[in-house]
Amino acid sequence: MLTYILSFFLSISLSYILICSISRAFRNLDILDNPKKYWKKRKPIPYSLWVVFFIAFFILSLLFVEINYKLILILLFWGVITLVSFLDDMISLSAKTRLLLQIIIGATIGITSIKIWYVSNIFGGVIELETLSAVIAWKEIFIIPLLFTILWYVFVFNALNWTDGIQWNTSGLSLICFFVIFLLWLKLYLTDDYTGWLRNAEFIMHISIILVWILIPFFYFDYREKILMGDSWTMFLGFMLATLAIISGWKIATVLAVFWIYAVDAVYVVAWRIARRKNPLSWDFTHLHHRLSDIGFSKNQILTLVFSLSLFFGVTALFLDKTWKIIVFIIIAVFVVFLSYIWERVKKISFKK
Repeated sequence: MLTYILSFFLSISLSYILICSISRAFRNLDILDNPKKYWKKRKPIPYSLWVVFFIAFFILSLLFVEINYKLILILLFWGVITLVSFLDDMISLSAKTRLLLQIIIGATIGITSIKIWYVSNIFGGVIELETLSAVIAWKEIFIIPLLFTILWYVFVFNALNWTDGIQWNTSGLSLICFFVIFLLWLKLYLTDDYTGWLRNAEFIMHISIILVWILIPFFYFDYREKILMGDSWTMFLGFMLATLAIISGWKIATVLAVFWIYAVDAVYVVAWRIARRKNPLSWDFTHLHHRLSDIGFSKNQILTLVFSLSLFFGVTALFLDKTWKIIVFIIIAVFVVFLSYIWERVKKISFKK
């Protein structure tokens, strides 16, 4: 308990100090955003502040998390993502280049370290995925787990990236996701007595709660529009969410329970664009928060709705069996589709006027 209390104060303090100091440095270096690009009338603010997130996590993880191969791999991959993301913010990589990067990240992780070995069967038990393999450069590669891992990373990267169209939506959703992961493993830690399982629980609990503490100052500054993390900060938030879901014993369904609203929205938007022969990775105003805004919701109402539902479904998923989780997913899917139907009707009425 003392460790968690200490990590709370140190994480928030370090994150706050780094944000303030690096914001000042970025202002002096003229690393600022272009408000006109987002139709804003405010003055330019420090851009790409997500670099602070990696620095803070790197320091705090070495202080409070057991140093093992999982942590080393996370820091290595995250360091590469941070470097590439910073370049992306500076020169704006194309959507295809980003997609290729996401595939490479998922493939590299799937080949070298962490991968999805099985998925839960809704009728009970699990479905093993390591049935088809190939030997490449003297290494056995399991094809289906590799493909699942790549798809999982690409999906989380893009679904989270598309939440960034409204201020502090991404930071709030990520905070809720990491908090739910912490609660999941706290529950398992208190109810299981297997030594290996408990060590994994402590590892994930420390990482997830550190991420929560670090995000709190970001959430505050993001809310006040004092900083701008940049589009690429969703890359490493998505990386951590996707990775923790896998090393959490493949608790993908629990993470999706929090993220399901935007997961369904991502599928809807891609299908909507394809049906209209548009690039599915293009940028437009068809995401959930845009549709809610068109219907008449204010920014605060949209965020309150999204955060409340995400937290509610995430916490309840901790205590639900597979059948009820499926029911929860269906409810959320129906909710998103219903909102989309209302949005289409409003658009038609507005067009006729």
